[in-house]
Formats: sequence, structure tokens, C-alpha cells
Amino acid sequence: MELRLASGLRDGDDAGMTESSASAPSEVPSPLLVASWERLGMLPADRVPLWAACWIAGGHGGEALINLAGLHGDDPREVHDALSGALMDCGVEMPDSDVAAAAVVLAQVARLHVNGLAGPLWVMQQVDRIVHVSDSAGVDDLPLGKLWGLHDWELLAYGRRYLSRRSIKELTAAIRQACEDQLRRASAT
Repeated sequence: MELRLASGLRDGDDAGMTESSASAPSEVPSPLLVASWERLGMLPADRVPLWAACWIAGGHGGEALINLAGLHGDDPREVHDALSGALMDCGVEMPDSDVAAAAVVLAQVARLHVNGLAGPLWVMQQVDRIVHVSDSAGVDDLPLGKLWGLHDWELLAYGRRYLSRRSIKELTAAIRQACEDQLRRASAT
């Protein structure tokens, strides 16, 4: 008996290849990751006060951090204005370049993929987003940034009929390798 998934793929097919979202557990991002999102203009400001409260519970402290944790989060400008002082209370400075910020964010994307919490399509969507929002050409020199030039990944969004099984496996392997390289790079710095 052949089992077909809702997507029309058979059980055991490369269903994760077309997955366009991450299924990460809701974890509190580090102050460095939040600073990197802020640098790249990707910060979901409405969540920051809750994260600040979690950082306080985790042992960080300071007046600016307490102030940030006390905000409602519905005014992005208020959150953005309070963030830099709160990050300093956590011992974190804003990344000095888009490349530095992108390296932190791409390491998190790679970690989610390597841990099986994000599919290759989601990884490529994030790479595309990060390269587009960054102001620095150096982002495409990062291990995951180098994948930005691959155009085959866009075909994944339209289904398997555009790629052969071999192409899918090669693309999946290239994404996995780039994620591993990104994590190695992150651990070396």
C-alpha cells in the first residue's frame, strides 16, 4: 500500500525540500541575534519586550533592559529606541556591519536546518531575504550567502515537477553543506 501525503508526495519523498517554514521551538533569541536582526531591519519589534523580560529572568539586568521589558511592544519606534541601551545592559553591542549581522542571522538559520527544524526551501528564502536587506556586498561571501546565486531553489516553490530527483538531492546536499560551513565559520569566530 502506497501512502501519499497531503502534498501529493509519497511517504519517503523529499517532502522537506518544499517546506517553506521553520518549525523551531519557541525559544528566546539571544541578545546578539536580536541586535543582528535590528541591524538588518528584520526585527519583530512587538516580541522584543517579552524577550527582554526573559533575558532579565536569565540573569541580565540594568535600567534600560528593565525599561524595554516594561514596554507593550505595539510602538516599534519606542522598542527600537530602547533596544540599544538594553543590549548594552546584556553586554552586547550592535554589529558594526551588515556582514557581521548577517553572519549571526545566517548561523541561526543554519542551526535550524542542521537540527531538522527548517527545510531547505525555508533556508533559501531566508538567505534571499538577508542578502536583499543587507547593504553590504560581503554577505554573499558567507557560506550560506554564496548560495544566493543558485536559481534552482526558486523552482522548489513551484513543485517537484521542475526538478529531477537527482537535482533535488544535489540541491539539498549543497544547502546542507553550506549550513555546516556557516556553523563552522560561526564557531571559529
